[in-house]
Amino acid sequence: MEYVPGSELDRLARGGKHQGVVALAPPFRYLSLGELLKQAKTITSAPFLIICAHLQDPQNLGSLLRTADAAGMHGIIIPEDRSVKVTPAVRKVAAGAAERLPVARVVNLVSAVGQLKEAGFWIYGAEADGADPYYNVDYSGPFALVIGSEGKGLSRLLRRHCDGTISIPMRRGTGSLNAAVAAAVIIYAAAAQREGWVPRPRS
Repeated sequence: MEYVPGSELDRLARGGKHQGVVALAPPFRYLSLGELLKQAKTITSAPFLIICAHLQDPQNLGSLLRTADAAGMHGIIIPEDRSVKVTPAVRKVAAGAAERLPVARVVNLVSAVGQLKEAGFWIYGAEADGADPYYNVDYSGPFALVIGSEGKGLSRLLRRHCDGTISIPMRRGTGSLNAAVAAAVIIYAAAAQREGWVPRPRS
């Protein structure tokens, strides 16, 4: 630790809010999808992954990373283009989760979904009009949850390649939840089921 004047902290933070502390860290290291799968399968035979389909808001990605890490999920997948990256702002919101939870970057999400299916994963997309309520889904096997972009949700092509869609029932007129909030609801339903806190749905 080194104590420096506030002006030096301002320079190092490059305009960001540093709250009196600045840490220098190496650039974030992304995994390939193959590396992520190999790493996840050393932990469990039934990994749970999150696919972020073109999220734009650093707050959403950071919050999702933090939730997924806290719930014991095994990794995040993001596309290389038209998506927020793991920036300093994302790492700040993630509160350390970005350093623990592996993140893979892929060129094409549909191809990534195909690769996951070949590896035995079930792929479900979160949609406001999804066919299955989130509490009726069996999350016990290898599973990937697709979270759509803010405003647009899942593309038709990506939705078509999912094995199913998951919805969160709404009692009032709100059309949908914030992407990170919707992901948190489903992630913790999955965690509760996978950890044995609640029974799996009967088929």
